[in-house]
Amino acid sequence: MSAGADVQGHTPVLLDEAVQALVWAVDGVYVDGTFGRGGHARAILQRLAPQGRLVALDQDPQAVAAGAALAQQDPRLTLRHASFAAMRELLAGLGIGQVHGVLLDLGVSSPQLDDPARGFSFRHDAPLDMRMDTTRGETAAQFLARADERQLTQVIRDYGEERFAVQVAKALVACRQGGRLVRSTGELADVVARAVRTREPGQHPATRTFQALRIHVNAELEALEQGLKAALALLVPQGRLVVISFHSLEDRIVKRFIAHESRAEPDRRAPFAPPRPLRLRALGRVRPSAAEAAANARARSAVMRVAERSAVPLEAAR
Repeated sequence: MSAGADVQGHTPVLLDEAVQALVWAVDGVYVDGTFGRGGHARAILQRLAPQGRLVALDQDPQAVAAGAALAQQDPRLTLRHASFAAMRELLAGLGIGQVHGVLLDLGVSSPQLDDPARGFSFRHDAPLDMRMDTTRGETAAQFLARADERQLTQVIRDYGEERFAVQVAKALVACRQGGRLVRSTGELADVVARAVRTREPGQHPATRTFQALRIHVNAELEALEQGLKAALALLVPQGRLVVISFHSLEDRIVKRFIAHESRAEPDRRAPFAPPRPLRLRALGRVRPSAAEAAANARARSAVMRVAERSAVPLEAAR
């Protein structure tokens, strides 16, 4: 197993680039907001000094269970079952008010996709769950059983960027009205394939619908917006924010957030007051190398954005 590989041998996308961008103070405190199977965490720990600390979070209880051994082996690692959207409150409970870096590796992980029981993939016929946190919330099947055509269209169009969203929504409602609830990944893939007549070469007709339902069930975009705000509030001056996205909806939110926080803005309530100091400085946008993209199909859509907390004290930047 390579240094940054996880417990199942997976190597995260842009692993070396992400850890190099993140860790600038080897004795600092860092947050891995998406522990997954521990690939990033292992690589971060290798770069940290003995007095450094890593707090890793994951909303997937299976990921936390799989990482328990690593947390026991290395006292610098604290692993918790939680969403990165709640990182500020969780760190406060640990007595941590500021950190030197926050890493977010967004989307569904390879182990989640590879486990048929999780219901994330149409490659296997399995119960249509799609929850990252299996201890709470509504499954994708439950959402399909209650949502009306308007709701389905909106979710599939907005989160899947599916141009045939109306046709897919009508087909799903027709199935339900005909007494056939869509409860499995195979059933959903079949319904969508009949509704979507054309698709990009090499892409399954249900790809965008599966993405849309997963994002909706897990409130991924809302959590991302909350997590970015929490990270900004936690970062020390020169602290790093590193975010890896895998589709345009995520990347757009990250790009806009960094751009907004990188501008000095006047206070509209006090037009003659000095502009609000910028709070972030964009350090760059990184794509996988040609070699990594060739070796890992998932890497082809990845975008990593890096930003640095400005040297302005938190109180002055608010």
